[in-house]
Amino acid sequence: MNLALDFNNPRNKISVKSIQTPLKVADIFCGAGGLSYGFSQNDFFKLVFANDCDKDALTTYSLNHNATEILHCDIKDIDEKMLLKYGKIDILLGGPPCQSYSTLGKRKMDKRAHLFEEYLRILGILQPQIFIFENVVGLISMQKKELFKRICKEFENLGYVIFHQILNAVHFGVPQMRERVFVVGVKDDICSQDFVFPKPTHRKFTTLENALNDLPPIKSGENGDNKGFLHEPNNEFLHFVRKSEILSEHCSPKNNPNLIKIMQTLKDGECKDDLPAHLRPKSGYTNTYAKMWWQQPAPTITRNFATPSSSRCIHPRDSRALSIREGARLQSFPDDFVFAGSHSAKRLQIGNAVPPLVSIALAKAVKEYLSEIDEEQKCLA
Repeated sequence: MNLALDFNNPRNKISVKSIQTPLKVADIFCGAGGLSYGFSQNDFFKLVFANDCDKDALTTYSLNHNATEILHCDIKDIDEKMLLKYGKIDILLGGPPCQSYSTLGKRKMDKRAHLFEEYLRILGILQPQIFIFENVVGLISMQKKELFKRICKEFENLGYVIFHQILNAVHFGVPQMRERVFVVGVKDDICSQDFVFPKPTHRKFTTLENALNDLPPIKSGENGDNKGFLHEPNNEFLHFVRKSEILSEHCSPKNNPNLIKIMQTLKDGECKDDLPAHLRPKSGYTNTYAKMWWQQPAPTITRNFATPSSSRCIHPRDSRALSIREGARLQSFPDDFVFAGSHSAKRLQIGNAVPPLVSIALAKAVKEYLSEIDEEQKCLA
């Protein structure tokens, strides 16, 4: 996309050449590719390259985005020469983990603090028209809100107008309560109007039952792949995720007899505090050793979605820890999305991802925003 400023006030009057699609997209700190997913499904965009230092996550990314070039290296090893071969990048996705910002400005820096500086360096080299990254909501309140202000100021210094909004995945059809802050930077020489974040698409929440009712019941330690699906998709969510005729990754971790007894004793939504004294674990927070609700969305999915001692992840119908397929479903990954690595590596990729349904909404919002700017400037030409 070629957009050129021809006078002093970038938010007032801009000279624009028509958008040339597909727009080129890059994703750094890409993980499994949840944020990339929505852009890969939209013909307005083309994923050009993706970077991460996690080998398993990059293998997953490559298996699901096989036309995208993969850069498996530390971000500090990506130099300007490597980036120039891709030409002009229009959209940059991804952002460093929250630990990389949390010690900015402090005398004692976290060893991961350099990741944010490297992110700024890559952003400065590429100078995309728009960048998007997400992080935990707590980033906004860190260091009495001063940290987030500083982060935004760093982006502004690179020539971006900054917008941010907290989005909850459940409002976009994801069967999970997952709030994240999304920061969108628009190059100041094209920013003639405020960026409009996607509006909620679902007022009625997708429940665990909606998301998982076609998966066969299994016991702790059992692999249910050979059982196949119970029935055809019977709701909007299942029609979205059922992109494979073969059931895979539906295996529950094997637990000890005492934990199995705990999981079988708990009722829908109960936690360890509701257990009889002889079964109640002495350690763990209130929200651990806890059953999910069949008629509600899941709580936020993390890498620990198969560890009852660390999170609320007990299946309300089957009284066991969640399978990888169920964790992926609760993040809205389609059934044909392939994950690479060990079971723990797959859970990490799933727990860290942006839900695909959220990325679809974001990609649509970016397309509409840039198209409106393009039309606006054609009228002014």
